[in-house]
Amino acid sequence: MILKRLVLFVGIIFTVIACNNLRGPEKPKNLISKDKMVDILIDSKLITSASARNKIVMRDSGLNVNTYVLEKHKIDSLQFALSNNYYAFHVEDYEDIYTKLADSLEELKAKLKEKEALEWKAQTKREEDSLELVLKEKVRLKSLTNKDSLGTLIKRDSMKIKDLRLEQSIEEIEDLIEPISDLGNELQ
Repeated sequence: MILKRLVLFVGIIFTVIACNNLRGPEKPKNLISKDKMVDILIDSKLITSASARNKIVMRDSGLNVNTYVLEKHKIDSLQFALSNNYYAFHVEDYEDIYTKLADSLEELKAKLKEKEALEWKAQTKREEDSLELVLKEKVRLKSLTNKDSLGTLIKRDSMKIKDLRLEQSIEEIEDLIEPISDLGNELQ
């Protein structure tokens, strides 16, 4: 009986000591604020989502992709790890951070789509303007061919008739002309 009580007492003491550690990690002295944590996570998500081609361009321009976010926000990896660990244990705070992160990323996505739509619209407008200029030039050239030397419009039918008459008169003139040399006569 005494042994049972002793085991129960030792078990309760261990349980109390173990539960005392459930308070989680202590708040770091240089804890990153929630808003700054959101900014850091946004930048890290954007860097990690960059295409391989863009990462090569960044690397070639002298940017270290692995340390860029830390350098930009003037923090070190230990400070980020401790802050992230602290917020991860305090779930409500972490949910707030990730809700703001998701909202910010959606807003960035919407702005990007809007910008792409405006660029597409501008490109389409330039193409429409170019086509319109081509069509206007085509109409202008067509109207020039339908005018005589004085600039008066000629009906298309009369132009065809004149073209036929001109072809007939050229054929008649060719029939009237005889070759001058004897060489030309031998070929006929």
